[in-house]
Amino acid sequence: MPEVRVIGPNGENIGVIAVREALRIAAEAELDLVEVAPNSDPPVCRVMDFGKFLYERTKKEREAKKSQTKIEIKEIRLRPKTNEHHRSFKVRDARRWLLDNMKVKVTIRFRGREITYPEIALEDLKEIAEELADIATVEQAPNIEGRVMTMLLTPIPSKLKKKSSDKPSEHTEEVEGKQVEN
Repeated sequence: MPEVRVIGPNGENIGVIAVREALRIAAEAELDLVEVAPNSDPPVCRVMDFGKFLYERTKKEREAKKSQTKIEIKEIRLRPKTNEHHRSFKVRDARRWLLDNMKVKVTIRFRGREITYPEIALEDLKEIAEELADIATVEQAPNIEGRVMTMLLTPIPSKLKKKSSDKPSEHTEEVEGKQVEN
């Protein structure tokens, strides 16, 4: 008859007993017998509410997922011939993304013989970095791979937008120009 080490519903060690006896103990407590350490000798089983255990585990996983910060990388694409006006639109988008705590990858793609003048693209990337220097740092310096030159900008944490807005929350109301907590 196979034996298992059983841990009771309150965490107490019942000991090494037969599987039938362990199932009887679980049935009397109106709980489930769950194998928690199958590789030990003898295997360890626990008397618990398995549905509640699964629910609490998924709840913990959800909480852990909420607390993770996900960094998103946005990209602006340019060419060496991109004019100043068009580039300013792209830089404005990059500024907005950096303020929203996203990294920005600036890509300049070369076509045809443009590749023979990488200094033009390098100058453009330096100007973009200077324009955004107040809110971003260069994480990856400009480098060229094939027909593409890239640079990665990261937001400076102290310059980020505060997530809370200027609007009063649901639990506050405005009384004679002052906000009062409910």
